[in-house]
Amino acid sequence: MLSAGQGNGPARSGMPSRDRKSRLSREGISKPLMECGMKKHLSTILLVAVFLLGMCILLYPTVSDYWNSLHQTRAIGAYEDTLSKMTQKDYTAYFEAADAYNAALAGLAFPLAEYQSLSERPELSPYEELLDVNGAGIMGYINIDAIGVELPVYHGTDPSVLNIAVGHLQGSSLPVGGESTHCVLSAHRGLPSARLFTDLDRLKEGDTFTLSVLNRLLTYEIDQILIVKPEEVDALAIEPGQDLCTLVTCTPYGINSHRLLVRGHRVENAKEKPVLFVPADMVQIDPLVVTPIVAAPMLLILLIFLLIRYRKRS
Repeated sequence: MLSAGQGNGPARSGMPSRDRKSRLSREGISKPLMECGMKKHLSTILLVAVFLLGMCILLYPTVSDYWNSLHQTRAIGAYEDTLSKMTQKDYTAYFEAADAYNAALAGLAFPLAEYQSLSERPELSPYEELLDVNGAGIMGYINIDAIGVELPVYHGTDPSVLNIAVGHLQGSSLPVGGESTHCVLSAHRGLPSARLFTDLDRLKEGDTFTLSVLNRLLTYEIDQILIVKPEEVDALAIEPGQDLCTLVTCTPYGINSHRLLVRGHRVENAKEKPVLFVPADMVQIDPLVVTPIVAAPMLLILLIFLLIRYRKRS
């Protein structure tokens, strides 16, 4: 006869214990739950990543344009601050040097192609030094009230200039006015980082723009708007006896196969150049800046709301 211990021994070894069943059951259930939790977690991360990417895309043009506008405002403020410390004798010296350069330029058969020959004339100041009162390369600044533009004007049309401001086309007259002068100013259009001349096509004949150079204010009334190919420069030529200024940008918008030329002739100033100037640390906030700033918290609240609903349904 088998003892009780011997009779129960095979039964215990052949059947799993209750604890083992419970542990196996938990393991079998927890694995799918963990996989489900990981999927939910990855979905949340993906949703947040898409939201942040969308916000970056939404805010980049506005924030970049605001930053560029702040830089432009500071540059103009620093320029005006330098002018406030200059004397009439200083102004006269800068204008006389600029007038001499313009007269020599007008004497060339093809100024836009032959301007480099002026660097060989010792009586003329180097182009980069003309009208540069503070070493920053700024000649002055342009105001186009009709499209809300106020931008500094720098020497030359290098990409480093055109990406942030207006460039003076070397080979055209310096922006000081006078008979037989034709100043040409160029800026980009449609940059995601700055507006610049983006709205230049909204101007029409009869509109005016002004150039502030040293203590002189020059007002030009638009009398001609042309669209030409890049190599067509006849409309930029100096006309004897005329005081002209042409604004240049690329067109059509986003294609840039042609050039938009907006020309103005000198007229009497409607207002005098203001004595007071905008401080370098002051800037007006554009409504285009305010809109994304207001929209961002609203989109964030919407994202949180959607995440809460998603978790409750799960």
